[in-house]
Amino acid sequence: MSNGGELLQIDSVELQFPFELKRQISCSMKLTNKSDNYVAFKVKTTNPKKYCVRPNTGIVMPHSSSEVKVTMQAQKEAPPDMQCKDKFLLQSVVASPGAAAKDITPEMFNKESGNYVEDCKLKVVYVPPQLRLPVREGSEEGSSPRASVSENGAVNTSEFNNIARAYNEQQDSSLETKALISKLTEEKNSVMQQNNKLQQELELLRREHNRSRGGIPTVYVLVIALLGILLGYLLKRT
Repeated sequence: MSNGGELLQIDSVELQFPFELKRQISCSMKLTNKSDNYVAFKVKTTNPKKYCVRPNTGIVMPHSSSEVKVTMQAQKEAPPDMQCKDKFLLQSVVASPGAAAKDITPEMFNKESGNYVEDCKLKVVYVPPQLRLPVREGSEEGSSPRASVSENGAVNTSEFNNIARAYNEQQDSSLETKALISKLTEEKNSVMQQNNKLQQELELLRREHNRSRGGIPTVYVLVIALLGILLGYLLKRT
């Protein structure tokens, strides 16, 4: 449902972030200008160090739309009860016909100068990330679990934390698997290089044997046999 004033309409007065610890998270809002005027906008926040807004100012041409992307910096811990007190303010004002973003000045949004400035307040809401976890009894196969939400819009904190914890465990397990595969691959490459070197030495011994018509020393045969057994064992591990 659209919200806003006469100049700009916004698709929602809530900025919904699928909250995850230690990850940058983005959401977007769509600004729609249904008037015949060029409209300049400016986005403010109560916590500018936590959010990056692009673009934070701009022009929406008549009967057109513009998208604003809001990125929240990675958070080290979740807020109590998953409630966020951060707020945003969208200000809009009529601009000159043909105006561009470079023509926007702070004075345009100064109400004390007699300018008509529309304000639209936005609040930040954390929602659970969409995850693919093992299907629980009674749920549809292939569906993504969601934390339950009460009638007043509050997220079930316990269920939300369980989903986030399971997601982080999946990520950690994936990293450990990749590290193990990388280590085994390095070991395999090292063994293959040693095997190639032994093959070259064996070929050299064979050539010397052909020239001298003598037998290959027993110690070399034993060394090569032992290394062959070791090679087979390491390759079996990978």
